[in-house]
Amino acid sequence: MPDEPELSAAHKSEIVQMALSDHVSFADIEREYGLKEKQVKTLMRDNLRPGSYRAWRKRVHDFGSRRETYK
Repeated sequence: MPDEPELSAAHKSEIVQMALSDHVSFADIEREYGLKEKQVKTLMRDNLRPGSYRAWRKRVHDFGSRRETYK
């Protein structure tokens, strides 16, 4: 990912867990790790199976449509 800070495997794993959580927003991840939403999506695409990534994106999109504050 261009402009992505070098992240250890442990940090990548933590970011994936944060992104999978329904209680952590992209803004929270950016504050803690400096990754923008697009970078988080790329990280997720690279670290999840294709079907898992699509299911995650659908869930984020569906929740975002229902609640403005989600992700």
